[in-house]
Amino acid sequence: MAYIKWLYRVTFLCVTLMAVLAGYLYYSITSPIPLNSMEVFEVRTGDTSHSLGAELNKKGWIEYPFLTRVVARLHPEWVPKVGKYSVQPEMNLLDVMALFDSGQSIFYAITLLEGKTTQDFLSAMAARGNITMTLTGLSNEDIAQQLGLDVSHPEGQFFANTYRYHDGDTDASILKHAHGLMAQTLASLWENKAPNLPYKSPYDALIMASIIEKETGVPEERPLIARVFISRLEKGMRLQTDPTVIYGLGDGFKGNLTRKGLQDLSPYNTYRVAGLPPTPIANVGREAMAAALNPGETKALYFVAKGDGSHAFSNSLKEHNRAVREYQFKRRADYRSTPEATK
Repeated sequence: MAYIKWLYRVTFLCVTLMAVLAGYLYYSITSPIPLNSMEVFEVRTGDTSHSLGAELNKKGWIEYPFLTRVVARLHPEWVPKVGKYSVQPEMNLLDVMALFDSGQSIFYAITLLEGKTTQDFLSAMAARGNITMTLTGLSNEDIAQQLGLDVSHPEGQFFANTYRYHDGDTDASILKHAHGLMAQTLASLWENKAPNLPYKSPYDALIMASIIEKETGVPEERPLIARVFISRLEKGMRLQTDPTVIYGLGDGFKGNLTRKGLQDLSPYNTYRVAGLPPTPIANVGREAMAAALNPGETKALYFVAKGDGSHAFSNSLKEHNRAVREYQFKRRADYRSTPEATK
């Protein structure tokens, strides 16, 4: 009988200790971690519940490293995903480990601007410092091949927009997304284009959109610029647009388009070559594409920068020459060919 009483007491003590331990573990993994504000935690390649526990303990977020292994036993299906995570003060250890399993790491944003080249886009991404660069230094042909484009020149293939990415994402992944948006937008606008446009394909419209984008940043001018260029194409006139010449000069352009530059034999020199240049000269947004495919109404065949970012349109060469004398030969002190950037 004494043996049975002793056994009951030992059993009761063990059950009590187990209950206390279970209560402590439950309290430890469900109580908010000691944070006063959001902090960033990085899950690295090869991290396990053991290594995460050691790091969380080192930060003072949990009392004992083994607590993460307790959570792993409770949720063996949870697998930490590599990335940087935003950990909030109200989170407990269960929440934190669930967050690591979700893969919902911190998003960053980068804006790829209208009128910029593909190389400009790559430079902008490199400057962020947390995008893995895989395309830097490659030729246009190699970039197009790496991205799986159906053209040999990548210019104009990427939709100008703001993109979200995770820390460590590649430049290629961002540009593939941008290409998909460009193709989708162009296809949609092509289906609803104005009749009788002088384009053989959507690619021609994209080339025109890039010229429009480089000629003006004033939204209401884009359809008018488009109509001027379309009218010139229809009449067999050369486009004679400086941005295409500048693009063709590449690194040879030093900031001022000279007479020698205008005589360059590049296929992008629309003063010497009829029709559209062989490729787009920049990446564009929806507005420029829309203008190229649904131009405005004007009889103008010429335009010249007024110096405030807008343009003066002329129906005849005589009117145009007069406008050139007014706005170009007597340039204002604060002359600029593009609109003033909004703050």
